[in-house]
Amino acid sequence: MSATVLLIRHPPVAKAWAGRCYGRSDMGLSREGMAIGRSLAGRFPAGTVDAIVHSGAIRTRRLALAIAAQAGVSAQADPGWLERDFANWEGRRWQAIWRETGDLMDRMMTDPSGFRPGNGETGQELAQRAWAAWDRLPMDGTTLVVAHGGSIAAIRARYAGASLERMIDFVPRCGDVVVIPRRTGCDPLG
Repeated sequence: MSATVLLIRHPPVAKAWAGRCYGRSDMGLSREGMAIGRSLAGRFPAGTVDAIVHSGAIRTRRLALAIAAQAGVSAQADPGWLERDFANWEGRRWQAIWRETGDLMDRMMTDPSGFRPGNGETGQELAQRAWAAWDRLPMDGTTLVVAHGGSIAAIRARYAGASLERMIDFVPRCGDVVVIPRRTGCDPLG
């Protein structure tokens, strides 16, 4: 049995959030993001996907529902695909966080198992949550997942055999589609 998973990072968010930390914060898409979303939805007519999953956040749900309408399938929410929880960093400007904490932010990459940015979620916790969400996906057909940079990076890094410290290298751009094949018994994430 084989399957294909299409991981889509949500398109760009509302301009008011540019330069801000918005892991679990919930906002809509920018005008550019909405245009990218319409274009993405048009790429998946009926018969191209068998299942659609999204994180439940507005920025993923709207795109997933638009694709579902084109593809003729339903879309299901799975919070395992949510972005990292940055707790008290949420909504703050990255520049302000840097001024306050200096190079402490670097620990997101150098200490993914122990560092809690803004007293939120560690990189290890994010990765484990994303891996569990991956395990819940169907093992046959084509599944499309609309998610976030962090959760997608966790899957891509593990698929590549990279360490959590390298997860940052696997964050896709907003609106990117990443294709990952799965085979029963051969799934590198299974």
